[in-house]
Amino acid sequence: MNIVMSTDAARWYKRELNLDQGDCVRFFPRYSSGGGLHPGFSLGISDEKPTHSTLFQDVEGIHFYLEEQDVWYLEGYDLVVKYNESEDDIDYVYEEVK
Repeated sequence: MNIVMSTDAARWYKRELNLDQGDCVRFFPRYSSGGGLHPGFSLGISDEKPTHSTLFQDVEGIHFYLEEQDVWYLEGYDLVVKYNESEDDIDYVYEEVK
């Protein structure tokens, strides 16, 4: 399991969340009526410092991570975060780990 953040996606987060060098973005599972990787849950984000980060990637000076208690959400998958230029938004792709 890994977080794979594209440079363009990291720049989008910096712009949209007004992030500075050294800031952090937490990914976490949240209850949702939509469908992410698991029915009833989707991926949420928050700009906060980690306490027990397990999965992470640093891109463009920003620390993107999942906390230890949230890793279950990606069990067996990599989270690939891409920038969608035509929609000026982020795409989350869950790639099965082989």
